[in-house]
Amino acid sequence: MRILVTGGAGYIGSHTVRRLLAGGHTVTVFDNLSAGHRAAVPDGLLVEGDLRDGELLKREMAGRRVEAVVHFAASANVGESVADPALYYANNVLGSLSLLDACRAAGVSRFVFSSTCATYGTPQAVPITEAEPQRPINPYGNTKLAVERAAADYAAAYGVGCCFFRYFNAAGAAPDGTLGEDHTPETHLLPLAIAAAAGRRPPLDLYGTDYPTPDGTCVRDYIHVDDLATAHALALDRLRPGEVKAFNLGTGRGQSVREVIRAVERVTGMTVPARECPRRTGDPPALVADASLVRREWGWEPEYREFERIVETAWNWHRTHPNGFAA
Repeated sequence: MRILVTGGAGYIGSHTVRRLLAGGHTVTVFDNLSAGHRAAVPDGLLVEGDLRDGELLKREMAGRRVEAVVHFAASANVGESVADPALYYANNVLGSLSLLDACRAAGVSRFVFSSTCATYGTPQAVPITEAEPQRPINPYGNTKLAVERAAADYAAAYGVGCCFFRYFNAAGAAPDGTLGEDHTPETHLLPLAIAAAAGRRPPLDLYGTDYPTPDGTCVRDYIHVDDLATAHALALDRLRPGEVKAFNLGTGRGQSVREVIRAVERVTGMTVPARECPRRTGDPPALVADASLVRREWGWEPEYREFERIVETAWNWHRTHPNGFAA
């Protein structure tokens, strides 16, 4: 299949590109490199551009005869979205609408969207099923939900098949250590804990220690980035024109912030210095996935079920690439 991957120079996107290439697909990466890395994209695959440049998108998609789109490109920091919602509506919503119009013009039959569990807001029950009401509590979640709804409307009107993956906390790296996580600034807990243990950054901030959880810190479901990549490849095989699917992607097991710290300490053999801080706005106490629906319908199963295996792959990347892709 001829596939356009937006945001394919980013963390999850680059792992998915590798998975699609291994499956024999022809891949084009569309990325403005605002958060992604040129070094994460194989030679000859990158088209540098902004999603809001609809004419560029249409030219590239027509010229490359794109049949399917996997859409990762987005701003994705909850705190930043609260401080600067205009940025998030411009990048995430307007950019996605431009992409959907280009898909329509190119006759794309499959559209796989990187959504998020943030569309659920503070859940009524944990683990979270797809039947949970979507009530985002921050602009990031609002923009992702807006794109889900727009894409579903496009599917109904124009016949494109759409899949929304609401995944939880992506983590880990390629097992061979050649591809991993590199954000500036880094906001994800696992790489921050590893960097603090290695002495490459200040002590780790624990945002809130009085949540209604077993140890008072937030609980999250961590899913290996390669398991996410596998799900996106599977969607391209299973999705049919005109249908709309929405699936959670997670392991169904939650790790608290303190449990993440202890796992990093066991894997690295180093201490993670940490300091307690007040809660952050927009952080629900616990987000854990019920991913049984995608297992039943499409047979997807996470390979990395044990959290320490995820930590081991992340540590392998960060110890061999202390400066990320700049190395």
